[in-house]
Amino acid sequence: MDGGIREEVTAVAHDWDQAMIRNDADAIGQYMADDWIIIGSDGSVGDKAAFLRLVKSGTLSHDIMESNDLRVRVYGETAVVTAQGISGGKYQGRAFHEVERSTCVFVRHQRTWKCVLTHLSRIEPTEGP
Repeated sequence: MDGGIREEVTAVAHDWDQAMIRNDADAIGQYMADDWIIIGSDGSVGDKAAFLRLVKSGTLSHDIMESNDLRVRVYGETAVVTAQGISGGKYQGRAFHEVERSTCVFVRHQRTWKCVLTHLSRIEPTEGP
């Protein structure tokens, strides 16, 4: 049974990535609980309303958002998803490209999975030989 739930949550995570690439604030918001919070890789804390305002205004836009190596753990109506993510785009007119480890906590409410928490940790680039 958990296998089907894992696939469901993985699909939601990838669909959320696609909404981010489309920079569609309404679609992005459908994947977030109203009380969603994000902890950025710099330790900053944001909320759903502020994040969606940034997207709607064009202050934040994405041209890449990928979640790879997803690991989904299910605890009843809650799922914890860890992944390696790549995000890129523009923030306040400046280009950015991040490789991060992300943790998202999803809660199922009325058959719909919504993210309640996203936590990001920057993965520092490794130097080659």
